[in-house]
Amino acid sequence: MPNKNLYLIGLTGNIACGKSSVLAMLRELGAATIDADAVTHQLQRPGEPVYQKIVETFGPGLLMEPGGPIDRKALGTIVFSDPAALRRLEQIVHPAVHDAIVAWIEAQSRRAAEPQNRGVENQEPARFPEPATSNQPPSVAVIDAIKLIEAGWPEVCDAIWVVTCPAEQQLARLVETRGMSEAEARRRIAAQPPQQEKVARANVVIDNGGALAATRAQVEAAWAAIPR
Repeated sequence: MPNKNLYLIGLTGNIACGKSSVLAMLRELGAATIDADAVTHQLQRPGEPVYQKIVETFGPGLLMEPGGPIDRKALGTIVFSDPAALRRLEQIVHPAVHDAIVAWIEAQSRRAAEPQNRGVENQEPARFPEPATSNQPPSVAVIDAIKLIEAGWPEVCDAIWVVTCPAEQQLARLVETRGMSEAEARRRIAAQPPQQEKVARANVVIDNGGALAATRAQVEAAWAAIPR
């Protein structure tokens, strides 16, 4: 293990494959979790340095009102149709997200190493809260990030878990549950590397193309195999 006190899982998968469902299952099993997308939302709030840089780069027309929140749908429409714009956004957001996750990992490691924390409810750092269900300090922690591999997280993780599903399910989920047009959904899917590139780096592959009970069975089996 890169960190003897903590078993760190990197969880990834392409858009609408079901990472959030798998993350929730891992949290229920007792893992401490952090969602890179939720961290990104926090960093894009008015008053944050990342927010300011995004507005400076892409213009105040992205704001829902002057000085107000960023219209994430409008921002997505810009960056997912322009690879250069997407790179500019990533250069603003990714370093800050990386720093926040590093700080979170360090906090989880300290909790796992301190016996006096046993019996104290596991809590995430206040700035990036994430629900927790375990009443013991975490020995397993999970980073959920769609660009986990591209961001270099495999170097510090003990295992990489990849969630997959058929492309037609990705498309249907984006249209039916996120309200995207089919054309927009296809652009979002096409903007990401093929699923097989992630699978090639995986220690565990969770097939989320069937019933949720089947996904849960895979997650529980992989959880049981984690060295303790």
